[in-house]
Amino acid sequence: MKFLTKNMKIALTVLLGLVLLYWGINYLKGINILTPANYYYTEVESTEGLLQAAPITVNGFQVGQVREINYDYDKNKITVMLSMNKEMTVPEGSTINMVTGLMGGVSLVLNLGKGPAMKPGSYIPTTDIPGLMDHVSENVVPMVTGMLPKVDSIVGNINGLTANPALASSLTRLDAITRQLQISAQQLTQLMNGLNHSVPGVMSNVNGITNNLNGATGNITDFSASLKEMPLDETINKLNTTLANLQALSEQLNDKNSSLGKIISDRQLYDNANHAIASLDSLLIDIKANPKRYINVKVF
Repeated sequence: MKFLTKNMKIALTVLLGLVLLYWGINYLKGINILTPANYYYTEVESTEGLLQAAPITVNGFQVGQVREINYDYDKNKITVMLSMNKEMTVPEGSTINMVTGLMGGVSLVLNLGKGPAMKPGSYIPTTDIPGLMDHVSENVVPMVTGMLPKVDSIVGNINGLTANPALASSLTRLDAITRQLQISAQQLTQLMNGLNHSVPGVMSNVNGITNNLNGATGNITDFSASLKEMPLDETINKLNTTLANLQALSEQLNDKNSSLGKIISDRQLYDNANHAIASLDSLLIDIKANPKRYINVKVF
């Protein structure tokens, strides 16, 4: 450093500053000049939306970027300098096409061929393969344009429906129905709470009834056992005999030729019996009234 003069130091500083400035400007553009790369070229009719440092992709993976964009006045075409990764091999038959993204940015898509590797500095032809925005412009935009009148009609119908007084009235009734449902739900909740408090008592009563039924069942069982031990056959035979005697007595009473029948059916005998009873009754009355007439008491 002792051999460097002051002017040389200033010159080296300025040169280093220019190099850093150049590197910084390219770095801000997204271009790293220190990264080794192979350079290829392509020609396009228009670079609308294409900027320096625009990505170059293969199957969605970035393999390079646009380094420079220059206008060739001799060919009246735009020449684009492509910076490819050093490891990227571009085979012959490859093509480049511009694709517009959803946000409006333009990128380059490299379509790889199947031939031998191209030498750096070669020209890669461009193709007009439609991108996503091209599909949108060709297919979606006409559909949207055709739908706009229908959308306008639908919006008009919706506005007419919302302005209809019947809708407000229906909403008012719906609000009233909602309040009634809320009140009904509260009442149902109170009813369920009451039932929850009453269920234990009801279950206790049911248990008591069940116990009583169990006791009654036991008593019925004991009664059935007692009935089995009773001499039912003998009792039934005696009842049959008694019924037969009663039936025979009834037949004798109904038979006018029998003794009992004659006594019952003889009117004169009935009248005589009534007369005798009346006479006996008169005699008893007279004895009670005049006992001395019939009873003599002598005292010695």
